[in-house]
Amino acid sequence: MATTALTKDNFEQTVTGDGITLVDWWAAWCGPCRAFAPVFEKASDKHPDITFGKIDTEDQPELAGMAQIMSIPTLMAFRDGVLVFSQPGALPESALEEVIKAVRDLDMDDVRKQVAAQQAQN
Repeated sequence: MATTALTKDNFEQTVTGDGITLVDWWAAWCGPCRAFAPVFEKASDKHPDITFGKIDTEDQPELAGMAQIMSIPTLMAFRDGVLVFSQPGALPESALEEVIKAVRDLDMDDVRKQVAAQQAQN
């Protein structure tokens, strides 16, 4: 499965759906972003059940600002509409596979309870 270009028009709909969505925040001028791109693309081919999205921070500055992107590349993982992982930096293939496995293994009922408890405190 190829990656999907995400914009402010399709971002929310994409990440709030069921299943897993991985989002790569990048820019063309960013060397680490260019190094991570083939790793991300290879993972998209290996995991056709996951949505892989890419957001060009130069093209989508408003979206990058709303997501508080301070460093690129940044990888975000959403599962069933919940942000469950966010980390700046290019990952090697093995680390990306570990993230995917961890996101797959999450107990989403437990995650939703934790999110609800956190929101109740705020």
